[in-house]
Amino acid sequence: MTTMDQIHRIRMLYYEQDKNLTEIAAIMNLDWRTVRKYVDCNDFNTAPPTIQEETHQSKLDPFKPLIDGWLSDDLKAPRKQRHTAKRIHKRLREETDGYDCSYRLLATYVSEKKEELKLSKKEGYLPLVHFPGEAQADFGTADFYENGKLHQKAKYLVMSFPSSNAGYLQLNYGENMECLLEGLVAMFTHIGGVPTEIWFDNTRTIVTDIIKGGGRGVTERFQRFSEHYRFKPVFMNPDAGWEKGNVENKVGYLRHNELVPVPKFTTLSDKNRELLSDCDRDMEREHYDNDQGLFISELFQKDKEALIPLPPIPFNTSLYTTARTDKYGKFTLDKGKHRYSSSPGFSEDTVRLELTSSEVIVMDSSMKEIVRHKRLYGDESESMDWIPYLKYIARKPRSLKNSGIYDMMPSSMQLYMDSCENSEKGKILKVLSDLTERTGFLSAVNTVDEAVRLQANDPDSLQSLYRRLYADVPLLPPLTSQDGIPKQNVIPFRNDLPDLDHILRKEGATDA
Repeated sequence: MTTMDQIHRIRMLYYEQDKNLTEIAAIMNLDWRTVRKYVDCNDFNTAPPTIQEETHQSKLDPFKPLIDGWLSDDLKAPRKQRHTAKRIHKRLREETDGYDCSYRLLATYVSEKKEELKLSKKEGYLPLVHFPGEAQADFGTADFYENGKLHQKAKYLVMSFPSSNAGYLQLNYGENMECLLEGLVAMFTHIGGVPTEIWFDNTRTIVTDIIKGGGRGVTERFQRFSEHYRFKPVFMNPDAGWEKGNVENKVGYLRHNELVPVPKFTTLSDKNRELLSDCDRDMEREHYDNDQGLFISELFQKDKEALIPLPPIPFNTSLYTTARTDKYGKFTLDKGKHRYSSSPGFSEDTVRLELTSSEVIVMDSSMKEIVRHKRLYGDESESMDWIPYLKYIARKPRSLKNSGIYDMMPSSMQLYMDSCENSEKGKILKVLSDLTERTGFLSAVNTVDEAVRLQANDPDSLQSLYRRLYADVPLLPPLTSQDGIPKQNVIPFRNDLPDLDHILRKEGATDA
């Protein structure tokens, strides 16, 4: 199996050092077809998780600890006196009992293990001149209102081009990997290409390890992203933000010019598209350090000419993971800080998750959606979707008090359910589920509060009260008698059934 480090080196040798496929195959000790596969690859997405059958144990497993020990000892030995796969194969046949693995199986494992044990010798550097097509990226902090809700100390991603002083920003709820990747993809798409290299801080979102000598260990997900779009990530020295001063200045400039006063908008996605256009218009001004009086937009054309073309397949920026639910069917993310509901049918179970910057999509083992939440940030602690819970218990109304769902209900709803007849509880829970699906759980609670006040504890009354509260059905005044309205013709009759039958047949009055 070819590792991401090997893939990265193959592409670096081809795209940066102009090596041909044969040369790379010799350097990497790989088949030239494998080299061609990864040179031509334009999709580094990982497939969404699928239901996998239980894997069988490898015949090599009992011997792996011994092999690992020999290879670890090789780190202390001269390079010319280290084990080859052939030497290990021979030693295992001579020195162990029961070894009957093929050489190919062994060679594959040895190759992977050797790659894992290598120490990086790459040296980082900072160019003194910024060339067209190079970019820098950083996050800033700002407040904004979305649909009337204040997001305090939210984040915005800025990507600037030092050569031209062009820059773009995208508002985000936070600073996680999904926010970073979605923001970069949006800016790549808008400008129609990808910077040749992007400079970053040593943010924990990307960097897992700072290696002595200037190297960086990065998350596999970010490595896949950078390979997919073919840009080179460059990381600053620790505590040296001045090294990417252009984007540091751009973060402040765009805050003052695009985020003052505090933005108010309906949807974040629409606002971000608007911000990209605003940044285009902002480039219609002279560069701060240009004797020829050129506009930033004119200089930015050189940046755009140097961009790497967009890949034909977009990168899937979602994170796929799993979570374990508690007895209420709830699970937590962000080290227990944020809590989400799934369904009571998945209590003390494992659910699959797809995470974007704005949503948490909960799925079962077949990747079928259970429920969808708005992703929580900051001090928000819990997102509860009542619809699966109300629908679930509506099928088993007699077990309401023993289900745990009763204890999660607001006190007014508990009081209301206690006052209802057992025969009506299933219908009422179904009504509450429908009301929640229409306008949210709060509307169902408000309707119940009104029902408690009026002592209306049947399904029809509950729906009628909801329509009065949320469907803009006006209360009609009582009718008053008016002139011109014909009076009712009262048909008198004696308490005699034959006389009544006669009246109804003749549709007339009988003698009094």
